[in-house]
Amino acid sequence: MSQSLLYTQKNKKSTLILDFFRNFTYNIHMKMKLIVLGKIKEAYLKGGIAEYAKRLSRFCDLKIIELADEKIPDNPSEAECRAVLEKEGEKILKQIAPNDYVISLCVEGKQMPSEAFAETIEKIGSAGFGSVAIVIGGSLGLSERVKSASRLKLSFSKMTFPHQLMRLILTEQLYRAFKIINHETYHK
Repeated sequence: MSQSLLYTQKNKKSTLILDFFRNFTYNIHMKMKLIVLGKIKEAYLKGGIAEYAKRLSRFCDLKIIELADEKIPDNPSEAECRAVLEKEGEKILKQIAPNDYVISLCVEGKQMPSEAFAETIEKIGSAGFGSVAIVIGGSLGLSERVKSASRLKLSFSKMTFPHQLMRLILTEQLYRAFKIINHETYHK
């Protein structure tokens, strides 16, 4: 066999192996859990979240864990707000496993474009974490203990959104991320 033919066969084999691992990485069926406070009451939000959850089932095992939010008194004091945050934080922390990659959505978090978010999700999947746990706090936000447990603090905007609407935005962005990871088209 000639040198050039051997090189071509080796090169094809290397390319096939690289393609296999590239596709393997993209097709990892990740476990994702959204840990959220409060129930969604509005039908349009429920419908949108359900639609994106259905679309995401091709790419990941999505579990939405809804926790009861604490009652906030009218005109709460700073101490009452801290107490609510701590109680909600305890509930959230009980849902986080030791091998979860925790992402908290919070105002002071890092902002990134959809492509960078997709790259982050892909890297987390390749790193071998058991699952990704994304936390959305209640109307007062998240406790410092929850934020400290997070490997990534993420913000979608400097604007304030209702946490119920944020759940819809997050599921859409997760779907967009997996479409990007898998080199599939998705409207901009």
